[in-house]
Amino acid sequence: MINRALIRLKIVQIVYAYYQNGNKNLDATEKELLFSISKAYDLYNYLLLLMVNLTDYALKRIENAKLKKLATPDDLNPNMRFVENKFAAQLQVNAMLNDYANRQKRSWFDHEDFLKQLYEKIQTSDIYKEYMAMPSSTYAIDREFWRKLYKTFIYGNADLDNLLEELSLYWNDDKEIVDTFVLKTINRFDEANGADQPLLPEFKDDEDRNFAIRLLRRSILNCDEYRRLISDNTRNWDLNRVAFMDVVIMQVALAEILSFSNIPISVTLNEFVEIAKYYSTPKSGAFVNGTLDGIVKKLKREGKIIKK
Repeated sequence: MINRALIRLKIVQIVYAYYQNGNKNLDATEKELLFSISKAYDLYNYLLLLMVNLTDYALKRIENAKLKKLATPDDLNPNMRFVENKFAAQLQVNAMLNDYANRQKRSWFDHEDFLKQLYEKIQTSDIYKEYMAMPSSTYAIDREFWRKLYKTFIYGNADLDNLLEELSLYWNDDKEIVDTFVLKTINRFDEANGADQPLLPEFKDDEDRNFAIRLLRRSILNCDEYRRLISDNTRNWDLNRVAFMDVVIMQVALAEILSFSNIPISVTLNEFVEIAKYYSTPKSGAFVNGTLDGIVKKLKREGKIIKK
């Protein structure tokens, strides 16, 4: 699940903290990186669990309505389509997700006010009303219904973002990327797989895990070399006055350019310029792009870079 875009962002954050905190222990920093990545994977599972618990909450409301003294005909004969959604039912029995929930002891019923707010917002939507009014549905329709709900009500939900930030500081910057993994997972679900439908793994393979560790270590161990390159190519700037986050972003980018010959330079530049745009100053994207481009051209002239 953890793709290289998220790995790069995590490394920039960890390297920044490495210098800011003053406790410069590389082994401890590596452990912190891997822990931070594991928290992103926790968030992925927790957001999948939200769909299960939201269905459970809807069923609880239906059952409580039947017990009312003055229950209406609708209370006694409710439309069960939402709670009998075939995709949600498959997710509910998913072996990997249940293993996560049992190990972590997590449930969205610990935040039932949020479940109530989210469910009632969904109930008033055209997506919900059109789905509930259908004469019949299929697994594909049920899965697409949840994809639409997730994209409309969970992705970019400010209240949810605030709640997640309260639960873990590690989730503050992860939600937007992890949302894309959840949507990808919904699309990949196949009714034939039943409870054994595989979720995305924490790392795609050992290569990505090794990439994370190696990039972190190269970024820190070769700091002096990378800062010299940055300083030489920002002669009109006082490096001490350049945003420190920009320096860290360029430091990690240079570690990738000079250590991973199989990754095209254009890919590396695009990834770190995007990080600069979102996580540093308004002018950082253009500054980081121009500085790194100048360094790369210089290193190519000197024969120190031969890849494209």
